[in-house]
Amino acid sequence: MSAQPENTPRDLRTRSKEIMDAVRSGQSFTVTRDGHRIGELIPLRRRRRFVPRGEFAAMSRTAPDVSLDAFRTDRDAGAEQKPDDPYAR
Repeated sequence: MSAQPENTPRDLRTRSKEIMDAVRSGQSFTVTRDGHRIGELIPLRRRRRFVPRGEFAAMSRTAPDVSLDAFRTDRDAGAEQKPDDPYAR
């Protein structure tokens, strides 16, 4: 894993467009002040809303088998639990 480029607050002010474009394309940066690391500038993860049929089929082929009886038993055990009273001590 390669080290993230370090930028000072001054770099962020003077090169903001260049840095933001790099973040948008997937690059991360470490922000430093007085030589100390104080934060990271990282791209947001993009959530996919659609999985193509072929990809779903490929994932399904390698998925573990699910026992319906075990699933129902787990579901029923969870449904029988009572919520804890946060005020009971």
